[in-house]
Amino acid sequence: MHYIGIDVSKAKLDCCWLRDVEKNKFKTKVFKNSATDCNALNTWLKAQTKAEPDEITVLMEATGIYHENLAYYLFEHGYQVCVVNPARTKEFASSLGNTHKTDTKDSQILALYCHRMHPELWQPERPEIRELKALLARLEALETDLNRETNRLEKAEFNCSSERVIESLNLMIEQLKAEKKRLEDDIDNHIGRYPQLRKDRQLMESIPGVGPIISRLMLSILHSRSFRTAGQVAAFLGLVPRIQQSGQWKGRSRLSKQGPANVRAKLYMAAVVCLRYNPDIQAQCQRLMENGKSKMQALGAGMRKLVQICFGVVKHQSEYRPQVVS
Repeated sequence: MHYIGIDVSKAKLDCCWLRDVEKNKFKTKVFKNSATDCNALNTWLKAQTKAEPDEITVLMEATGIYHENLAYYLFEHGYQVCVVNPARTKEFASSLGNTHKTDTKDSQILALYCHRMHPELWQPERPEIRELKALLARLEALETDLNRETNRLEKAEFNCSSERVIESLNLMIEQLKAEKKRLEDDIDNHIGRYPQLRKDRQLMESIPGVGPIISRLMLSILHSRSFRTAGQVAAFLGLVPRIQQSGQWKGRSRLSKQGPANVRAKLYMAAVVCLRYNPDIQAQCQRLMENGKSKMQALGAGMRKLVQICFGVVKHQSEYRPQVVS
């Protein structure tokens, strides 16, 4: 097996082949991050390694959207592709005593990480899930713009601002609300076109405290990766507790918060609702608070429990049934 590390940026791809594992010899080359240079990269990899694509493992970091086209291209051409969390490779670089930070050095670190750690192979998302995530990202951007314009309107009205300014703000808010409604309808129609997505959403909405917003969000998450356990989903979203303990000192546990913050924000609000309407989460939070946990710690556990329940109903394809007997 041949190991390749690629440091991805918006403009270029720093590629490194780990030519000799024992002597840590590398072969590097820089390509543009474009469709044309993806073909050149493919040719270079085959020429240098003298190997078939399925004998080459290519590792890159998840860098927003800039790695996606390359990952899909390499996967479609038969390469084994790994996409890893940059935090993991940063920790690995620190363990090697690396003090330099250049694109070439980063690509070498990625090639070494690929060889020594053997990370899980990346699988592309299904087209309908990729489309769903794009629609949800656009919806979130619209919601952010709507909140900003609403805040500006409140400020303008408080300051008795120009009538023309207030008119402009009201017009923008009206248009943003209309577009938000259209986009929500498009998302619901998109989910409705796929029987499995439609069924999974119905199963999740059988959970008290889960409505259209959380069901859309969890649908895009649960179908984006091959999660084997509910714990993996919770860890991916940064909802697992981080224990702080050293010798006789014991600190308060906190959520790891290593996943997407926007998802946790929505799950937090859902957990607050679940405290009133979901018997399992309600009982869990009450038990934790009776055992000395703070309300925020109990809510964090409620968020994790909610994610686990969503995973469970989708995995077992059965509606929610409370475990707590009232």
